Amino acid sequence: MNILLSSVLALFVTSVTGFTAMAQELKGDAKAGAGKIATCIGCHGIKGYQASFPEVYKVPMISGQGAKYITSALTAYQKGERKHPTMRGIATALTDQDIADVSAFYEASGHQDGTTAPGKAPAATGKAAALLQKGACVSCHGDSFSKPIDPTYPKIAGQHADYLFVALKSYKSEGNSTWGRSNGVMAGIAKQFSNAELKELANYVHGLPGELKTVPQAKFK
Repeated sequence: MNILLSSVLALFVTSVTGFTAMAQELKGDAKAGAGKIATCIGCHGIKGYQASFPEVYKVPMISGQGAKYITSALTAYQKGERKHPTMRGIATALTDQDIADVSAFYEASGHQDGTTAPGKAPAATGKAAALLQKGACVSCHGDSFSKPIDPTYPKIAGQHADYLFVALKSYKSEGNSTWGRSNGVMAGIAKQFSNAELKELANYVHGLPGELKTVPQAKFK
């Protein structure tokens, strides 16, 4: 009986692992994604649009962002690893294929005008350089901050400073049911810094040349 049970469990684990791998390898269709962004464009399709929770800040630019990062972020909202009532509600209404398609759309929409990733970012100096070294930021986000070493990590060069500041602070949040992000690596990094230092980091990264943008849709042009 124990041998039979072990065999069944092994088969079950193998099946689940295979299913998970298939889900992770879903191919996104940018054209299909264009028809699935109705709930996205009200915030991410308006230049300068500001969110008001948990504080006022510009919503992130996501056109030109990596598709695998967008997929990772939306999946984290679904699972509650990223806590944000609005984004959780939007993400949970999407299927895995919807997420793949929307992610593909936003990655492609940032390159419609031929935009390419910038080269290596100018060397930081002074306090910013010391903060970047302390956080080892380039080890994940790359020298240009537009070429992360893993496609599930975000491009952050040129991103809105106030959004970056709020995002970094969210990794320091604990025990809050409606706000915060669960990520062991980023939490460990963010907690090394005061909020003033996080703001300085955010301002530096915002000032770098990047390929992120807000592309207004026809409805809002």
